[in-house]
Amino acid sequence: MAFESTYTYQFDTAVYKGAVTFPTQLFINGEFVNPVNKGTIDLINPATCKAIARISVGDCEDIELAAQAARAAFKEHWGLKVPGAARSKLLHKLADLVDANTDQIAALEALNVGKTFHAAKAQDLPITSSILRYYAGWADKIQGKSIQTTPDKIGFTRHEPIGVIGVIVPWNFPLSTLIMKLAPALACGNTIVAKPSEFTPLSALFLCTLIREAGFPRGVVNIVPGYGDTAGQAVGESMIIDKVAFTGSTLTGRKIMEAAAKSNLKKISLELGGKSPSIIFDDADIDQAVKWAINGIFMNQGELCVAGSRIYVQAGIYDDFLQKFTESAQCLSVGDPFSPGTFQGPQISERQFERVMGYIKSGQEEGATLRLGGERHGTEGYFIQPTVFTECTPNMKIVQEEIFGPVAAIMKFSAEEEVIEQANNTTYGLACSVYTKDINRAMRVASNIEAGTAWVNFTNWPDLGLPVGGFKQSGAGKDLGEDALENYTNIKAVHINIGIKI
Repeated sequence: MAFESTYTYQFDTAVYKGAVTFPTQLFINGEFVNPVNKGTIDLINPATCKAIARISVGDCEDIELAAQAARAAFKEHWGLKVPGAARSKLLHKLADLVDANTDQIAALEALNVGKTFHAAKAQDLPITSSILRYYAGWADKIQGKSIQTTPDKIGFTRHEPIGVIGVIVPWNFPLSTLIMKLAPALACGNTIVAKPSEFTPLSALFLCTLIREAGFPRGVVNIVPGYGDTAGQAVGESMIIDKVAFTGSTLTGRKIMEAAAKSNLKKISLELGGKSPSIIFDDADIDQAVKWAINGIFMNQGELCVAGSRIYVQAGIYDDFLQKFTESAQCLSVGDPFSPGTFQGPQISERQFERVMGYIKSGQEEGATLRLGGERHGTEGYFIQPTVFTECTPNMKIVQEEIFGPVAAIMKFSAEEEVIEQANNTTYGLACSVYTKDINRAMRVASNIEAGTAWVNFTNWPDLGLPVGGFKQSGAGKDLGEDALENYTNIKAVHINIGIKI
């Protein structure tokens, strides 16, 4: 496949028809440029295993050029030089442009990621523009406090932008995860060097055209697709980048921490892996619990960090729940992301497909009962049947490790204390879901689960005003809500003498 600086993909599907043109170069200092070492990668459609387009990939030299551009922009025409109201206006404009291009972006996400066009259009893109507007509203409200410490001295605090923010995001929600970090960082006055996944850069590259159209100054946002062990490592090691905001695996999060410590001791915020429990008590609305639990694990092909992959069901309703859950999972439509009615698309890559199939094999070898699925779906693409295991024990790999695929482990419990102990028996602490009609029990259990997010009687439904982020090895720092602003500001204390003499 030949390299072109822009590429036009012609969609002719049941749900979307049209041509979408996207840039294939790096976006540095407001321009689309070739990488220093001319690196490229062929992007693969996971539904067909065929090439989509050839795009540029950067490495450490390109990250450094982007960081230099971001530093210059921060000093010259962003940061403290631009009032919050002006930053707000630009973020609102970008949100409007995302909305105006929803169909094109959703088509790129479905093509590049394998998620359904419907999910991208109805869920991911509305969330993306809403995040931009939410932080546009915060841009002129970032402020400190005035403190009179003694009669002859006053002080106040300033919440100042940190500087250059390195952003590294994964392949499962490429655009919404990028915006989740980019929006608050820009609202606070920082500049950006972002590295999208080498698997799924198309929506980020398309976003670059909207950033330029919105009128952001040169160098404020720089986007460099690249491999994790080169471009990603360079973000962590750069002496120009002041902070890294990362979403991805716990293993990579450790590498980011190490690189930050060994370079300029840059700040970090990490949203990492999860092994989230869904706890369903006898008094729950069983039909609703089944529907939410199905969504909790099979949404986005199971490729989400908060996936409710460990499902604990109280003994009194276990058999009924299991039957209804299995029947519902069996009815899920797996196939072409552009077909109406498709619920589950392919896994992102051959590597991820093999990884998930390896966990399914492990579950069988360790003695779990394979109740449903466990096989490849079809003969083309990286599709896996919705898979359900029962008779699972706490130490099995499918119970302890993040699979990132459509694999559910369903376990029976008797008492509340027992299931809290089982739910907390993990190195992760990202999210949990509790299903019960007893509000006292709901509050009690949610309080005792070691997780950063607790949903009661539903799951996987973010609220922009509430933070997300993990406990334990699921990360540090928060995305979304007012709390996310703390990731992107330095607090300065200013002391003023109004009467002290020496």
